[in-house]
Amino acid sequence: MDTPRVVLASLSGEADAQWARASADFAGAAILGGIALDDATRAAAREMVADRDRTEFLPSDPVAFIDDQLAALSNVPIRPGFNVRTTTLSPLREAATVCADHGAVLELNAHCRQGEMCAAGAGQSLLQDTDRLREQVRAAAAAGATVSVKVRTEVAGVDLPAVAAAASDAGADVIHVDAMDSEGVVAQVVAATDAFVIANNGVRDERTVREYLAYGADAVSVGRPSDDPAVLKRVTKATAAWFGTDSRGEAVADHSDGAKQGHRQEADT
Repeated sequence: MDTPRVVLASLSGEADAQWARASADFAGAAILGGIALDDATRAAAREMVADRDRTEFLPSDPVAFIDDQLAALSNVPIRPGFNVRTTTLSPLREAATVCADHGAVLELNAHCRQGEMCAAGAGQSLLQDTDRLREQVRAAAAAGATVSVKVRTEVAGVDLPAVAAAASDAGADVIHVDAMDSEGVVAQVVAATDAFVIANNGVRDERTVREYLAYGADAVSVGRPSDDPAVLKRVTKATAAWFGTDSRGEAVADHSDGAKQGHRQEADT
């Protein structure tokens, strides 16, 4: 993956091409979706909408929807991606092929904690079944896509650094970590894998950005406030100060060796 330093994180039923375009000045990448790809996950998504008034993308053809949304971003200076949920490999391969054709990231959702989605065998249930997670990573990677896996901390019985290592070994290029209230796990994931690590949850300002970057994250992502320019400006300013690059990873200033050493020392604490 390229080196975006600020990523817009997917929001089910909300994160579409228009959303990404609106905040493209502040981020190097935007993950659209999530979207349910197969019968089991689509049924779960419909349940979630009907029973709890959640918003979900439920187009008649999810792969065509991915294609259309990515095409709408072809002239926008942002690296797009699509967060997907599935229990079967055939639609995953199709979605991954579309993402590869658009130079987009295919993000596997091993993150969703909604009961309906987990019962279907998607979302964070994949963290408890690394064989199926590796199978999905391999299928997406074989289709030529850059593969991200979005995971979360604080799932009972799950050794997240081990899961991240397994996903990376299977071909994942990116591990996108929702740290919940266990921010230090980011450092453990960084140590366990050579993948590009994006840290998520509570990213709002210089303090939260610096905390995650001190743990060794390569980038941070913004979730709910991704449509708030004030938040995005603060996050972009903080990552630029840390890396000496803009939100897309392009150099904006030289850091002295002393500043770089200071960052390394902070990361070791």
